[in-house]
Amino acid sequence: MRYFDLHCDTLVTCMEKGKSLLHNDLHVSVEKGQRFAPYIQCAAVWLPDTVRGAEAFAYFERHADFFERAATSGRFRVIRTGADIEAMENTPGVGLMLTVEGGAAIGGKLENIERLRQRGVRMMTLTWNGSNEIGSGVLSDDAFGLTPFGREAVVEMERQGIAIDLSHASERLFYDVAAHTTRPFVASHSNAKAVCSHARNLTDEQFAVLCARGGLVGLNYFRAFLNDAPEKASIADLYAHAEHFLALGGADVLAMGSDFDGSVMPADIAGLETVEQIAEEFLRHNLPEALVRKIFFENAASFFKRFDTDAGIQYNGDA
Repeated sequence: MRYFDLHCDTLVTCMEKGKSLLHNDLHVSVEKGQRFAPYIQCAAVWLPDTVRGAEAFAYFERHADFFERAATSGRFRVIRTGADIEAMENTPGVGLMLTVEGGAAIGGKLENIERLRQRGVRMMTLTWNGSNEIGSGVLSDDAFGLTPFGREAVVEMERQGIAIDLSHASERLFYDVAAHTTRPFVASHSNAKAVCSHARNLTDEQFAVLCARGGLVGLNYFRAFLNDAPEKASIADLYAHAEHFLALGGADVLAMGSDFDGSVMPADIAGLETVEQIAEEFLRHNLPEALVRKIFFENAASFFKRFDTDAGIQYNGDA
């Protein structure tokens, strides 16, 4: 089975707890990922809302250093370009793509966006739950959307080839980004508000915008985003969100964004070892195998390959 996951917090959890990305007792490890052929994981540097300015940029750099040290093991491929994805699409192995969860990481400086790209970042969530220099977060009391700095930042992200991720964005921020950008964007780990009313989930109207833009939406396994009674959440709820998005025309947009090691899972989801079971649940509902393959791998792989090709980006590590 091939598996592409748009979001996990394993990188930060490993650094905080002194664990290895290669082998650990968490939801995600390189060792566990060997069960797939291949497994590509977006590994986020998550920033708490208490970290801002120069401290936030330094926080990012420390975690990027940790990621690069793990990469020297040679146990996984660092995914920097669509070409890296294409090179391992049909072979066993693990690829990790560095991402950022919280635009505070740039410390309010446009030039730091280029630095993130130099370090391999391919996608950045503009906010976490609170607001920052770029815009307003979904759980803040702010409703200003993109700030003047944020309007410059999203243009620079597009120029640098860093995909804009709108999970955790306020609705005003979401629509401001749609109005001030031209390229496809992502909600890396967000479910359907029509199925579960949590503020972090997407409205049908937001999903329609993502579809029209040729974006990507990763289904989140966090039980509070799956079911309004979180203690009752299960794999069946994950399918219910998929079914809803597919009914809205999301066959080419829907992907997986587990939120492993950053949230509480339903009782029947243990970690990477449960992913095959999730796929079997989707197949049990008579989804065509070709569609299940798209959701679990191909849509995400295609998005990032297109994202480079459409912009004429050829990253060489120096730009």
